[in-house]
Amino acid sequence: MDERIRVVLNASRADGWVMEPHAKELLRAYGLPTTRFLWAKSLEASRSGAKEVGYPLVAKVVSPDILHKSDVGGVVIGVEDERELEEVYERMSGLKGFLGLLLDQMVQGIEMIVGAKEDPQFGTVVVVGIGGTSVEVYKDVSIRMAPLSFNEAMDAIESIKGRTHLEGYRGKEPVNKEKLSELVVSFSKMAIDLRDEVESID
Repeated sequence: MDERIRVVLNASRADGWVMEPHAKELLRAYGLPTTRFLWAKSLEASRSGAKEVGYPLVAKVVSPDILHKSDVGGVVIGVEDERELEEVYERMSGLKGFLGLLLDQMVQGIEMIVGAKEDPQFGTVVVVGIGGTSVEVYKDVSIRMAPLSFNEAMDAIESIKGRTHLEGYRGKEPVNKEKLSELVVSFSKMAIDLRDEVESID
């Protein structure tokens, strides 16, 4: 196992889960793409880090005590400038267990979920679906046993009921399903590799 992966897992063991900055490092270690991001642990680091990430950006609280950031106002989308960033930092610094801000690149597109969990009957399974609130409201996901081949990943994507959203719905750019399938294949290999260490990923 790559040393970067061991470092992240060991750092996360006491908390019982992997915080987002560490999770992004884990994805990168497995060659999976992420947005441009920076973990800013002070106000000054936030100011300089925002210049690297670029405005507008997404600011998220980093805290081992906050699993669902949106529930506590721990996510702000579209931070436009330094003044707004300072306001966000001041407010979020009062949240429980505050360890800084995750400054994240803003991107456009269809939000997807790719996750994995250990099933007592089937072993490591991968979940693919339309992300955001859709996954919670409509439960529109495909579930496959890992690891997946390219054809199995493509079949999982084609099985999503909301797949029309991926095909250029209402004039939007269609999703590159081949690239998405390749990502799902790589993700499934990561899930298998981490199955003795990680119970679920989403």
